Amino acid sequence: MSGFLQAVITLTMVCYGLAMLLALWRALRGPTAQDRVLAIDFLTIVAMLLMLVVGIRYASDTYFEPALLLALFGFVSSTACAKFLLRGEVIE
Repeated sequence: MSGFLQAVITLTMVCYGLAMLLALWRALRGPTAQDRVLAIDFLTIVAMLLMLVVGIRYASDTYFEPALLLALFGFVSSTACAKFLLRGEVIE
């Protein structure tokens, strides 16, 4: 791997870490429940992207399947939370 690509991957990981810290701050401090759900959904998306970048950095296929599962569970959980906030129950 070239030095430029390694530097860009490191910068990307730092930016994703900063985005996760800001989203965690919003999830803990959000004024409404909708803000908190959106921040947690964003956290799962950035965690998935971080796992993919780590997989690219170490040239390993091991990180791709857990990233896919994280995306799937993040989508399902954010949909369930949105439905709960909208109607007050998840299963009708």
